[in-house]
Amino acid sequence: MAQEPAASPTVTYADAGVDIDRSNRTKQRIKYLAHKTFSRSVLSDIGSFGGLFALGKNFRDPVLVSSVDGVGTKLKVAFQMDSHHTIGADLVNHCVNDVAVQGATPLFFMDYLATGKLDPAIAEKVVAGLADACKANGCALIGGETAEMPGFYPDGEYDLAGFIVGVAERDRIITGKNVQPGDVLLGLPSNGLHTNGYSLARKLLFDVAGYSPESYVNEIKNKVGNELMRTHKSYWPLLKKLIDADLLSAIAHITGGGITENLPRVLPRGTAAVVEMGSWPVPPVFEHLRTLGNVPQAEMLRTFNMGIGMVLVLPAAHFKKAHVIIERAGEKALTIGRIVKGERKVQYA
Repeated sequence: MAQEPAASPTVTYADAGVDIDRSNRTKQRIKYLAHKTFSRSVLSDIGSFGGLFALGKNFRDPVLVSSVDGVGTKLKVAFQMDSHHTIGADLVNHCVNDVAVQGATPLFFMDYLATGKLDPAIAEKVVAGLADACKANGCALIGGETAEMPGFYPDGEYDLAGFIVGVAERDRIITGKNVQPGDVLLGLPSNGLHTNGYSLARKLLFDVAGYSPESYVNEIKNKVGNELMRTHKSYWPLLKKLIDADLLSAIAHITGGGITENLPRVLPRGTAAVVEMGSWPVPPVFEHLRTLGNVPQAEMLRTFNMGIGMVLVLPAAHFKKAHVIIERAGEKALTIGRIVKGERKVQYA
């Protein structure tokens, strides 16, 4: 009698590396974090196919302003340090700043977290950081995507991106069209590197200098890891006061590309910016990076923010009032240059 062939083994999604039950449990753990950011404008729950958000009737001619971004290779430092909470705040604050420079109030945020194998504890820390930053900025975390993709990411690593939507009245959008020669440039200090230039910073600090995240470096008066993990600052609370007072002609978020490439993005034709080097204190981490790699100054200025996280452009007549608002908010207003005739570029003096 012929022997029956052996039954083929059963292969499940979990065998391929994706545990749906674990993913569902994780989503339940982080659902309450998002709920902390909800307002009456949120009409959907976490887990819906799409997030619903009602604008309400408080706007005359609303325009939606959106932006999307990631954290970049700053994540590599987070993996080294097993520090994940501030990464979420980095992402939210970066995106909030991007819509705020156009005069938009942040409404809601959505995230994308992708990993090879989902670690519920790490995912919860990341989302807690997202939720805390959303709440601090007055926007709702209304949804996102958690993707488990075995073999796509190294063990213990993940990628994180976010999408934000804000709103501005059409006639209050800040475009830079009113910028003109004679306007003043005010710089708002950064917290450090924020979320840009980390590929170069990591190469210089870890490969060239041979530091570890725990290395204390006298030149920067800090441990390397702590310095690199400083949270990307949100300027929205201050910008809102200045925007409401109708004082600003343009705002530039100084991210990848530095002042060199970001400030020209808000300049109209016929104008250029003169930025006076030495008019603000450059945090020691930037000078140490420059020294470690003998990095040309021009390269530093188009890679890092160099201590200026936001540049405000305003008429000289508004300078005094803006200065008062900034100081009352507990911030610093640094006069770093002026607008001149030219063609959409930064000149360093």
